[in-house]
Amino acid sequence: MPEFLQKQVEMDYESVVKRVQEALEAEGFSVMLTKGIHEIFEKKLDIKGYPKRTFILGCAAPLAKMALDVSVHTGQLMPCSFFVYEEDGNVFVTHTSIMKAAVILDLAPEDKMQPVIEETGKRIGKVWDRI
Repeated sequence: MPEFLQKQVEMDYESVVKRVQEALEAEGFSVMLTKGIHEIFEKKLDIKGYPKRTFILGCAAPLAKMALDVSVHTGQLMPCSFFVYEEDGNVFVTHTSIMKAAVILDLAPEDKMQPVIEETGKRIGKVWDRI
């Protein structure tokens, strides 16, 4: 089963989004995209007041290379994503291990992905601890 992480953060929404971005960068990840889904819904669907939801996509080039060297199909799951959302006045951050998902989805062999899963887990763990 993919590892699913979730935590409530006692900060305002925008500060949590910024904290996730800073945590990624502090651990050597590039922040590739930060996009508010609620903003897209407002612009494209004319839905005002939709609950705040933001994707933050990050990539650590050495980890991406490790995974792609095992199987080109792991690229379908990249980059690492974090999801920030607001619910009943509380702000949460979630993350799911994409490298574990690659094995479950049969995109890469488990034995060859194990070192990638372990290294990714260590690096994401450090990011998670900073959030």
